[in-house]
Amino acid sequence: MDTITHTLFGLALYGAVKKADMTRKQKGALLFTTVIGSQIPDIDVISTLWDVSGRYQMWHRGLTHSLFLVPVWAAFIALLVRLFFRQSGWRWFGIALLDVFIHDTSDLFNAWGTGYFEPFSQMRVTFGTIPIVDLVLWALMLAGFLYVRFRRSARISSMAVYRIVWALMALHFTVQTAQGMLILHQQKTQAPYEQAALSADFVPGMFTVISKKDSVVTLSKGSLWTGFHTVAELPSQDQANLDALFASNPKAQTLVQWSPFVVVVDDGQRLGVYDPRFYREGQSFLYEFIDRP
Repeated sequence: MDTITHTLFGLALYGAVKKADMTRKQKGALLFTTVIGSQIPDIDVISTLWDVSGRYQMWHRGLTHSLFLVPVWAAFIALLVRLFFRQSGWRWFGIALLDVFIHDTSDLFNAWGTGYFEPFSQMRVTFGTIPIVDLVLWALMLAGFLYVRFRRSARISSMAVYRIVWALMALHFTVQTAQGMLILHQQKTQAPYEQAALSADFVPGMFTVISKKDSVVTLSKGSLWTGFHTVAELPSQDQANLDALFASNPKAQTLVQWSPFVVVVDDGQRLGVYDPRFYREGQSFLYEFIDRP
């Protein structure tokens, strides 16, 4: 998810925690815990400061997003709470643990994916069923905030409102993912492919299926209700020798390792690879190449 969504997750978690017995200082510690916990896995962006080998694509959403590092981050945040707010106890560790887990797990549903099982596996886990910026999630959290802010009665507590918001967001993830898995199954039944991936659209229920067969990558867009139509067919020069590309542009080798599959371009002028999941208006923003001499 994007930075704004992760921040909103942290604030929504703050709202969902019972605070009736908390002091003002404890509420400050809670806000600190939920906001920092919602952001800390993305600390990997600082790797751009020293990346000279083109490995940022693997570092971003890599080890820092590992399931095995969740308790490490939670313990670190609990330590900060103890230092800055003089608050101790397992409560802070537990809240931070949940917050970081939400961050890492929600990122699995984007096309970008995460290194969820690093360092034991370099595989990027991705479902592609939720867009990186999901306006449905924003709308649900905004609705919860507005209800709490402008309600005229307190029949439902603020905590209950935000817990309902969390339940609705979980339902959204479930429905989107169930649709995506069914779409992949249907597509494979109708037109068998060698490899396939999903990319969710901003409109709920709309997806792009990216499938590869016989060195041709096909992009089909639609939904369970409208059916799918082909929007692009991308020939891949899979027989091309990429050694020169990897030697001159290390980011290209990282991209090949990171992506489920790539389109290889070798047209006499350029030698390159790009990720077809991010193909829009004739090009992919994840494209690494060299010019032919």
